[in-house]
Amino acid sequence: MSKFGVLVMGPAGAGKTTFCSALISHLRANRRSAIYINLDPAATSFVYAPDIDIKDLISLDDVMEEMSLGPNGGLIYCFEFLLENLDFLTDPLETVGEEYLIIIDMPGQIELYTHVPIVPALVKHLSRGSLNVQLCAAYLLEATFVVDRAKFFAGTLSAMSAMLMLEMPHINVLSKMDLVKDTMSKREFKRFINPTVELLEDDPRNMFDTTLEEDEKKGVMVKKGEQKDTFARLNKAVAQLIDDYGMVSFLQLDVQNEDSVGAVLSYIDDTIQFHEAQEPREPMDEQEMDYED
Repeated sequence: MSKFGVLVMGPAGAGKTTFCSALISHLRANRRSAIYINLDPAATSFVYAPDIDIKDLISLDDVMEEMSLGPNGGLIYCFEFLLENLDFLTDPLETVGEEYLIIIDMPGQIELYTHVPIVPALVKHLSRGSLNVQLCAAYLLEATFVVDRAKFFAGTLSAMSAMLMLEMPHINVLSKMDLVKDTMSKREFKRFINPTVELLEDDPRNMFDTTLEEDEKKGVMVKKGEQKDTFARLNKAVAQLIDDYGMVSFLQLDVQNEDSVGAVLSYIDDTIQFHEAQEPREPMDEQEMDYED
């Protein structure tokens, strides 16, 4: 029997926990079941209490205090400890049926998805053996990044890095759409759904200022435009890399809009093939109705 789940991940501030809550609300409204797992050892508040909470196993605050580690080092220690005690996570999932959607709320440190092999090891354990969880990743990027195109491509590169690192079905989501819907036209915003290098080439901020300023490191006068041009070439190289791979496209998410949440959920369901595994249900008996002449 297969199980189905989604890893909700992305940089800090992307609204992962908020999306998880909206997802659970939507599922409940449509009479679907969910298991909510919090794997952020620093999380403190939830709309829905997690069914499994990593803080019951290990807390980031305790690790930082006892091990004299910083936030990033402490987080990696927490996940290494989780990998050594996977029964804490897997035992409760053994009895979960295929009608449930397992929602896993991940931390906001992108190093876990792009640099170190901890999360890939966790994914492999969940998707193999007796659990056999069909997982996909939902990578959230805050929609306000589109205001700064260089920042947007940096976030897009992190999404692509996570896709390559995790080697699992993956969707990318621009969250907090309610914050940007009035800042640009829908036509302009659609250009960010499938990022291409042209977004940078016609960026108005590529118009360089040619006034002189002192380079503090070298102690010489340079043109501002020269510094900006170097930065622009770097950004274009990143954008070209993303464009060449053609792997990253985004869905739009406004958690205050029920249809928007439902649309993202439908992509998740299709990605993990949720509906294909469901048992056929008997149609409800038609109710007899009296018709007036």
